[in-house]
Amino acid sequence: MQFISLEFLAFMPAVFLLYWLVFNRTVRLQNTFLLASSYFFYGWWSYKFLLLLIASTILDYLYGFGVGNQNKKKARIFLWLSIINNLGILAFFKYYDFFISEVAAGLSLLGLGTNLPLLHIVLPVGISFYTFHGMSYVFDIYRDLRKPVRSFTEYAVFVSFFPLLVAGPIERANHLLPQVQMARVFSYEQAVSGCRLILWGLLKKVVIADTLGNTANHIFDNYQDFDNSTLIIGVLAFSFQIYGDFSGYSDIALGTARLLGFELLSNFRFPYFSRNLAEFWRRWHISLTSWFRDYLYIPMGGSAGGKLRTVFNTVVIFIVSGLWHGANWKYIVWGGIHALGFIPLLLTGQNKKYRGDVVAANRSVPNLRELFQMGATFVYVAFAWIFFRSESAGHAVDYINRIFRGLFQHTAGFLSQCEGEIILVYIAALLLIDWRLRRDERSLTIHHNRMVRYSVYVVAMTLIIMHLRIFDAVSSVEFIYFQF
Repeated sequence: MQFISLEFLAFMPAVFLLYWLVFNRTVRLQNTFLLASSYFFYGWWSYKFLLLLIASTILDYLYGFGVGNQNKKKARIFLWLSIINNLGILAFFKYYDFFISEVAAGLSLLGLGTNLPLLHIVLPVGISFYTFHGMSYVFDIYRDLRKPVRSFTEYAVFVSFFPLLVAGPIERANHLLPQVQMARVFSYEQAVSGCRLILWGLLKKVVIADTLGNTANHIFDNYQDFDNSTLIIGVLAFSFQIYGDFSGYSDIALGTARLLGFELLSNFRFPYFSRNLAEFWRRWHISLTSWFRDYLYIPMGGSAGGKLRTVFNTVVIFIVSGLWHGANWKYIVWGGIHALGFIPLLLTGQNKKYRGDVVAANRSVPNLRELFQMGATFVYVAFAWIFFRSESAGHAVDYINRIFRGLFQHTAGFLSQCEGEIILVYIAALLLIDWRLRRDERSLTIHHNRMVRYSVYVVAMTLIIMHLRIFDAVSSVEFIYFQF
């Protein structure tokens, strides 16, 4: 089931009313209902994949008790069983065909014939997210950061809580589990703020991201037919499409969780206002970045082993991050590009700048230096997005070659044909609203005047409905990160 679907439009109000009016007597009842609702939400796609989710949950729940053993040798055995189990599931469903194809190609170059079978496996929705939930839980127990959870229902809700199940954010046990275990009381203010987040997320996804996506898809799918200026427009459109799409999903997830009395981790903090690449990665897909930092980078030694070791660990993290996004060389190249941009900051200590502050914190507009920093960072990130969006690394290289081939040409014809003026208005509107919110990503408030506030709601919902009609059907709307 998707957030933007007629099914969810019926599912969520029913869950909300039953949760607060019928199952609100005890925490145990609330959690049992949440678990049943989450399994129904996920099983709407496929009961077979639901069985995989349940099996994975049961295994990590049991591994948790083994990892919590006072005997560290025994605990380490269960830790590795969990790692092998989770990475094995990911490797089979997500990477089997990719690695078999690459092995076959390598053997072919050596003149060795092979008949290695491809399985053409369907990727279970959200598998990368819920396996990371389970692994982080087991890791935290092994590191004595928490104790194993006795209640299977509580643990299962942590893993499969439906607002974050299919595309994050990737929650931590120490943050979400205490909320699962504590009594939850309805808060009108929390519910209203949740509705606002949902509305804002829908606007970013349906109105902005999907509009830009039409342009980006048209250009990337037919890039050989366009001049280099139009190709740049395609890169710009995709850069804001993926931001609006994924951050929009995260807003809907956070807002839906608030309706049920939960506060999830922030996943985006206005990344396109970053002043260098290190700040960008502290603001983009925050839950994944911090997951790799805490459970891979630091265990590998982090920055404690000298500059050379730190550079090596950093490259590994970015390559793995690229591979996490998909079994394709284009994602590995994308991760490598970010690693190359990050290393100079690492060697000069600039990666530690801009921690905890925001650009132009005490001013209405940025100064020239900040504008240049943000512009340069965005250009670098947008360049890397070409590999992320293209069909393959080879197509991305060809796309880039065509951008730099000759002088930039006139774009007015294309802008007029594809209603580019409206697209630029959407991008500008997104940037202006983000700029206003940049000091606090959760401060989404509307004007204090009730008439103005309700007018904004009506306009926003009208735009969403209009754009859903433009894109044919509610059921056809998908999020980019569902494929990861």
